[in-house]
Amino acid sequence: MNLAAATNESLAEASNVLIYSSMAVYTLAFFAHIAEWVFGSRSKVGRTAAALSASSAKASAAPVVKAQAGGTAVLERPEVVTRSAAGTRDVPDGPGAAGGTVKGDLYGRIAVSLTVVAFLVEAGGVITRALSVQRAPWANMYEFSITFSTVAVGSYLVLLALKKNVRWIGLPLVTTVLLDLGIAVTTLYTDSDQLVPALHSYWLWIHVSTAILCGAVFYLGAVGTILYLFRDSYESKLASGGTPGKFASSVMERLPSAASLDKFSYRINAAVFPLWTFTIIAGAIWAGDAWGRYWGWDPKEVWSFITWVAYAAYLHARATAGWKGRKAAYLALLAFACWLFNYYGVNIFVSGLHSYAGV
Repeated sequence: MNLAAATNESLAEASNVLIYSSMAVYTLAFFAHIAEWVFGSRSKVGRTAAALSASSAKASAAPVVKAQAGGTAVLERPEVVTRSAAGTRDVPDGPGAAGGTVKGDLYGRIAVSLTVVAFLVEAGGVITRALSVQRAPWANMYEFSITFSTVAVGSYLVLLALKKNVRWIGLPLVTTVLLDLGIAVTTLYTDSDQLVPALHSYWLWIHVSTAILCGAVFYLGAVGTILYLFRDSYESKLASGGTPGKFASSVMERLPSAASLDKFSYRINAAVFPLWTFTIIAGAIWAGDAWGRYWGWDPKEVWSFITWVAYAAYLHARATAGWKGRKAAYLALLAFACWLFNYYGVNIFVSGLHSYAGV
């Protein structure tokens, strides 16, 4: 074995160690997030949410009084402006996963710090994997998976750095990352190897990197959509006079309002949709270079286009048909399900020109 081969093998082993190490740190972050939610579930959460709801209701119900020379004139109550479409509830956002408690916030900060450490370690694993094969580290499903989870966590941390109210994503994100990495190292793992001839192109860096980024951001939008559905059901039950269970109240009262979650999901999906469009175009150009045709109805090409149509229908329905709330949420989840099938289903169960994974 020559020196270069030995070096590459050592880098591949180092990559594996870093990926497993990141899983250990993500596990610690998972438990810290659990502690944040548990210690934030004290009665103060209910008191805080109730106080916010009461103050919001009082502010929206209070009439506007205008002083005049001969006395006072009571004007009509002002129209309440909600966070999204007309007819939605004007409900304030919850206090967050920490529930407004000092101990809950402490565990939340620990969880975010551990997530940062795990992200850096996992990113190191992706980079050393790239160095071991001297190419872009996403030529098979294992490499795509570890890069996908790295980008998803990185996107979340960027939103936190921008002071966005997204700490509620932390627990479902870390849970999903652990599941993704677990599948990657046990089922999808592939030894470091060179590319098949069709992948020897600079388009690998362009096309696949944008696909990974789109998938990571679509995932964040899907998390927001799922939580929106739960929060909307909770708010509807309260509005109809129902009494949710203690556990449901503890969790739901700390999330952003349904309207805020709906808006978050829409903005995330709308922001990344143009990049997904570019991803498909870049793939077509690459196909023209590699196979001499831009479109050949390969299963991966077909499902990429189906995913594009699903997200386009979601955005079009919201922009023109006035679809808001649950109908739009179901369409958004259908679109993300198409993306998931395009990755796992097509790669594993359907044969085509894109079947490079070797799993």
